[in-house]
Amino acid sequence: MRQGRFRIGLIGWGAIARRTAELLRDSATIEIVAVAVRDGARPRQDLPAGCRVLSSPDELAGLDIGLLVEAAGRAAVPVWAEAGLRHCGSVAISSTSALCDDALLSRLLQVARETGGQLVVPSGALGDIGALVAASALPLDEVTHAIIKSPQAWRGSPAEQLVDLAAIESAVVFFTGSAREAAARFPQNANVAVISALAGLGLDRTRMTLIADPQVRRNCHHVVATGVFGRLELRVDNEPLDDNPKSSEMAALSLVRLIRNRTSHLVQ
Repeated sequence: MRQGRFRIGLIGWGAIARRTAELLRDSATIEIVAVAVRDGARPRQDLPAGCRVLSSPDELAGLDIGLLVEAAGRAAVPVWAEAGLRHCGSVAISSTSALCDDALLSRLLQVARETGGQLVVPSGALGDIGALVAASALPLDEVTHAIIKSPQAWRGSPAEQLVDLAAIESAVVFFTGSAREAAARFPQNANVAVISALAGLGLDRTRMTLIADPQVRRNCHHVVATGVFGRLELRVDNEPLDDNPKSSEMAALSLVRLIRNRTSHLVQ
């Protein structure tokens, strides 16, 4: 390891991972040393210089990675996260819908306890959920989370079976239910439901509303919490990623913040 450089690995090389790497490209303190992809044999010209391409979790051994960041989709979490905790210490999970699987979450937390590692949930498209985490130290009464996106952003999801996305002219609510159900049914669009849920009342008590609105261009989140602490309201209107309108620019930015905080002497 070069002096002062914090070594990280990325699982996946999709829109969020590529954007994260782009934003960290000129960092003097952070080095991307490995990227895991499905097809390691296929040449890729845009990977960070000098990084190792991984195709198996066993290859994490001996790489001296301080933080493994998953950004490859729900199916990658059970494949890579446990090995990451054993070989890298800390693992950040972007595809948080995987954590709706109680058995998987329990197993990963047990491995983290055994290894002294950390399973990290980034704030994702919410930007920062710290206030809700702090508020949950006292009893919470209610947490609601609305996700509003353009019809285009909901294409390719089960929303297409619930509403005619091409025909709507005003905002349409097509799903209401728990954070667990929202994340499980809409993993590409509603991963963030798990973030607000784990921060507050949990997957089954956090109430979600999913909305398609042809009048919006950004991916919008509106979280409201009430409890002994008082009342909290968070609204974020995110620019969608150019390469993937289902995801937000903030999803990559939150990973950048998380990674930079591992090396910064001033943590915010």
